[in-house]
Amino acid sequence: MTSVKRLLLTGATGMVGQYLLRDLLLGGASLAVVIRAQGGATARARLHAILTHWEKGLGRPLPRPVCLEGDITREGLGLTREAQAWVSQHCDSMLHNAASLTFVGGDRGKDPWLSNVTGARNVLEFCRQTGLRELHHVSTAYVCGQRTGAVLEQDLDCGQAFRNDYEHSKCEGEKLVRAASFLDRLTVYRPSVIMGDWHTGYTGAYHGLYAYFQFAQLALEYFKPQADGRYHVSVRLGQTGEERCNLVPVDWVSAVIAHLVRSPAHHGRTYHLTSPSTLTAREIDEAMASYFHYSGTVFVGPEALHEQELNTMEAMFYGYVARYQPYWADHPRFDCSNTQAAAGHLPCPVIDGACLHRLLDFAVADHWGKSAVGQDRVPAGAEDGRETGRDRPKASTME
Repeated sequence: MTSVKRLLLTGATGMVGQYLLRDLLLGGASLAVVIRAQGGATARARLHAILTHWEKGLGRPLPRPVCLEGDITREGLGLTREAQAWVSQHCDSMLHNAASLTFVGGDRGKDPWLSNVTGARNVLEFCRQTGLRELHHVSTAYVCGQRTGAVLEQDLDCGQAFRNDYEHSKCEGEKLVRAASFLDRLTVYRPSVIMGDWHTGYTGAYHGLYAYFQFAQLALEYFKPQADGRYHVSVRLGQTGEERCNLVPVDWVSAVIAHLVRSPAHHGRTYHLTSPSTLTAREIDEAMASYFHYSGTVFVGPEALHEQELNTMEAMFYGYVARYQPYWADHPRFDCSNTQAAAGHLPCPVIDGACLHRLLDFAVADHWGKSAVGQDRVPAGAEDGRETGRDRPKASTME
């Protein structure tokens, strides 16, 4: 990337994309963005909302990228011929961040396959036609699927099984971009489980671990506190409690990607954006218990529970978080040699109990995206890393 040419960014309205937009602009990058119209809002309106949000917090204006209205699931990214010609003349690299977090999709014509595989194929063909020979691709650490032990940054297809169609589709998408022989350089970024902002707790999307947070708050509405103000719940957890979970804050993921994008000497490699410090299931439960003032959860191990033996609260809980249960197993150990060498000055902040409480403070105040706090919160776009409606847990399951 030079001072003359622009970087073309997809997925700018997603959870990570919003931070990338901010960090790249603050770092002086010259940007163009592909954004689709959604919910009656034009691409320009969506971009303006994100930039206005950041400007309020920064107390300063941000440069305006060139905004191209398009859609990665369409040929030519849905751009007009004029827009494609403009890209060919003014851009020399792309950061492809757009993706679908839909977990289950039997129809390969729909998400997650549509965004993560067809979208990747469309991006590659667009790059080939417009002369873009440098691609930065945001994948996921969980292309490793159900592998255990150590996972190296250069590993990809090791014959692994996958927990869901999201992982499988992201692996297929990454295989496609790696097979593109016309690219001069390909840089791949693989974050693990992305949480909210480490400093503020801010998030633009609620999924993953947030489903457990939300269930705890909703469930306690059905209980009366004991004399000491604490709640007692009777829920057996099908884990030992020692299973490790690799969590990373969205602001750190963006900071590292933005740094690497601006550092040509580090292009052409794969980077695990994962934390060397993992949280155990027990530590997560303890943080939630201290925040919501409950007790009574017991770790009984993965073999001790049977569906027909669940009590009412357990049945509700396991139904609410069913899509995330495959991640209850111990996460693998992700090698981060490339990341340490290229971005060792940007160590991953530790997500501990105090950080989880900050994340919970924001989520509760935001009413999980529905409160006045959320008026200044730009929701992540569905094409940019948010789950579809059928994949998101709904509060109505508790009503």
